[in-house]
Amino acid sequence: MVAPSHLDTALLTVGFVAGGVLLGTASGLIPGLHVNALALLLAAAAPTLPGPPAAAGAAVLAAGVVHTFLDVVPALVLGVPDAATAAGSLPGHRLVLAGRGREALRLSALGSGVAVAVAVPLSLPLSALVAAGRAELDAALPLLLAAVVCLLVAAEPTWPRRLAGTGCFGLAAALGFLALDAPTAGALAPEAAASMLAPLFAGLFGAPVLVDALSGRGAIPPQVGRGVALSPRTTLRAALSGVGGGALVGYLPGVSAGVATVLALGGVGGESGAGTAEEDAGGRRERTDRAYVVATSGADTATAVFAATALTVLGDERSGVAVALSAVGGGGSPFGSLSALAVVVLAAGVGTVLVPLVGDRYLSLVGRLPHRPLSLAVLVLLWALAAAFAGWAGLCAFALAALVGLVPPRLGVRRVHLMGVLLAPVALGSLG
Repeated sequence: MVAPSHLDTALLTVGFVAGGVLLGTASGLIPGLHVNALALLLAAAAPTLPGPPAAAGAAVLAAGVVHTFLDVVPALVLGVPDAATAAGSLPGHRLVLAGRGREALRLSALGSGVAVAVAVPLSLPLSALVAAGRAELDAALPLLLAAVVCLLVAAEPTWPRRLAGTGCFGLAAALGFLALDAPTAGALAPEAAASMLAPLFAGLFGAPVLVDALSGRGAIPPQVGRGVALSPRTTLRAALSGVGGGALVGYLPGVSAGVATVLALGGVGGESGAGTAEEDAGGRRERTDRAYVVATSGADTATAVFAATALTVLGDERSGVAVALSAVGGGGSPFGSLSALAVVVLAAGVGTVLVPLVGDRYLSLVGRLPHRPLSLAVLVLLWALAAAFAGWAGLCAFALAALVGLVPPRLGVRRVHLMGVLLAPVALGSLG
């Protein structure tokens, strides 16, 4: 049997990357589906694919990167509130209510695109720096994570909200201690990647938005204009803030892109980042919302870059995609750092084009569909995936997490406090 040539291997890998792009696009457009669930599904299917682990890993990584570009699209459509309650809604929803949904898509694509351009050349030297100071970082990890929690709570604008944020963190932490180490018996998750993370994250961050959308009466107004009203300087500053946040996520366990964005923007923006009436009247709210969309997308995509490099250089699994890549590679990365970054750049280039191309049509189509049946269908899908990944334990964890996830918006605080589900167990675990 003739061994495949380098050209054949390269073409096969590109084909797998293309397949990963398609899957990442599809998963990104499904409301409430977390990228971790997609990555674990691909890892489970990898042994049956007609190709080497490196090609299957390229598909997993490409899907994960493209998902970070496209997942903004359903996030803009579902859960849009009534105009009367817009002040307390997410920044992207406020832009949609103002008829600027298409602009929000382009802002998101800019944030993700700039993040890739900056994070790719930074990832290898930064990983080397982290590797050199690994012992010191591990020793300081509990204090660093405690500082992150304190900063998140302090970012809430009032003391009652800070107290509520602390309560939400404690509730999520209790859920983490209860569920993270529960035995899993899912049919889809490979043994090396078996985890309660997919059901927990789907319940905490996906299901609550869908549940609220079931009773939502908000209508999506006509979306006009595709131009970006944010200045290039402010856009670049917001994207760089997202890259800094993504680096934090890539090398500190338990930290999410949402947490990093709140810290990177100094607590401005998000569900509870409202300014004064004078600031809102002067247009500052809209500028803050635009910057928040850029920074959030940048942090999400930069996290994928830094997490992939952290796996190849440090062997650390800092994201669901990294966990899936490790499962495909038999306990480590299935390819080297340069190959991983090449896949990231290729997938990111496609993702940048797809966001406005697909997003405009999705915004127009889904915005006309009845939200209740759509939200209910996605909830059923997430419930089924929880069972597929973790069996009965996953179903129970998903249900509990969904109840916990409903609490923060009702107390007027940010959902990022729910990352206590990971932050607390990781911090206390590192003490031991």
